[in-house]
Amino acid sequence: MTMMLDDGDAADAELIGRARDGDRAAFGALIERYYDFVHRVAWRWSGNRTDAEDIAQEVCIRIGRSIRAYKGDGAFTTWLYAMTLNAVRDMARKNVRETTKAKAYGAEFLTVVEADGMAEDETEALWRCVRALPARQQDAVLFVYGEGLTHAVAAEAMGISEATVSWHIHEAKKRLKVLMRQAGEV
Repeated sequence: MTMMLDDGDAADAELIGRARDGDRAAFGALIERYYDFVHRVAWRWSGNRTDAEDIAQEVCIRIGRSIRAYKGDGAFTTWLYAMTLNAVRDMARKNVRETTKAKAYGAEFLTVVEADGMAEDETEALWRCVRALPARQQDAVLFVYGEGLTHAVAAEAMGISEATVSWHIHEAKKRLKVLMRQAGEV
C-alpha cells in the first residue's frame, strides 16, 4: 500500500507508519507537525479562536484513536480536513444542544462583548457571511477559497463528486452576494 502525502515527504510517510505501529514519539512528532494546520482549518470553519483550539485538541485525540485506520489511499491532509470538519460539526451540534438547554432553564450562558467602535474588516465580514451559508456550501467555499484546494481535493474531503462541489460554489456565490448586500458590504 502506498501512502499519498501532500508534499511527497518521505519523513511524513515514515512518521505515519511508525505512529500506526504505536510509536508514541512518532505520533507526537506528527501532531506537532500538523497541529497548526488543524488549528488554522478549525479557526476558519468555526470563526472563533477558542473553539478552534478546542476543536484542534479534539482532532488530536481523534487522530490518536484512528491513526491505525488511516490507509494512506489519499493525502494525509485530506484525511485531516475530513476529521477536522467532523469535529467542527460535532462542536456546532454540541453548542446548539447547550444553547437550547440554557434557554430551557432560563439561564444566560452567552456573554455579549461590546464592540470597540472600530469598523469591521471587510474580509472578516465576508467570512462571517460564509459561515452563514448552508453547511455544504460553507464547506465547499472554505475548502476551495479558504484553504486553496482544488475542486477535486475538496470533493474527496467532503465525500461528494467534483461537479457537486462546483455546484455548491456556484450557489454559495449567489447567496454571498445577497448576504453581503444585506450586511452593507457590497
